[in-house]
Amino acid sequence: MVATERHASLFIGLGNMGRPMAINYAAGRELFVYDTNPVAAAEVAAATNGTALPDLENIPAHVQTVILMLPNSRIIESVLRTSPGLLKRLPAGSLIIDMSSSEPESTASLAAEAAALGIDYVDAPVSGGVAKAETGKLAIMVGGDSAAVERAERHLRHLGEAITHVGPPGTGHAAKALNNLLSATNLAAAAEILSVAATAGIAPEKMLEVINGSTGRSQASEFKYPRHILTGTFDSGFAMDLMLKDLKIARNLISQQSAEAPIVLTAQETAEKARELLESAQPDHTEFVRYYEKLNATSLRAR
Repeated sequence: MVATERHASLFIGLGNMGRPMAINYAAGRELFVYDTNPVAAAEVAAATNGTALPDLENIPAHVQTVILMLPNSRIIESVLRTSPGLLKRLPAGSLIIDMSSSEPESTASLAAEAAALGIDYVDAPVSGGVAKAETGKLAIMVGGDSAAVERAERHLRHLGEAITHVGPPGTGHAAKALNNLLSATNLAAAAEILSVAATAGIAPEKMLEVINGSTGRSQASEFKYPRHILTGTFDSGFAMDLMLKDLKIARNLISQQSAEAPIVLTAQETAEKARELLESAQPDHTEFVRYYEKLNATSLRAR
């Protein structure tokens, strides 16, 4: 009998999003996990019957797929290029799937380096927040060469149900940033309308009922406002600082394309002003609406 070659995966980054993603991804495969927080790594390893690595210096030789869920491009570049320099440590034929929210130019550069080493590189950022991460129903925007994307899809199917190949390396991250800029714009626009409605004597929950039954509805009005804003919980699980990072990436992309986008760029500038007013060290992104409450001297809580 011919022995079956072992293949294992390594999931790096086990924060609010990475933790449930790694748990869903683990089904039916040998999984190694790593996080700078060893407690988080140990907990995910226990939940998945996987193995927590103490560092990234000695990756098992049969790891051929690496999934990254890290805060930004600077950290990803460090992990892949310098410390520990995974691009030089992984064997040819490996696959890297970057599911973080990263800068498209950095991603394209890393993908080119990986290709020169015989490594497939795919950017596959996600949308849907912690709730969708837990159910494995994230929306995933994928950038990469067709063959690499086809290879990555069997891994991504454990994490999302709306998987869209949008173009070459870097375009997945571009699509994510642009999507989040539109999402923030919807959040801001709804806050403005609800604030004006409140000053006109219309309760926020009633105006929201009108919006969600009419043409003005959006994901923000249908989910974020009733669950996280009108309740006053502000607990969507997506930090405002991470949203602002994505908005800056989108703004840079718009500038690089010499495009005109006055509405969404105004929303981005307003989000920056809102962050300056918030006293919380790590506000939830839905707290964006507090800016409008202060601006219009009103409250967007359900009455």
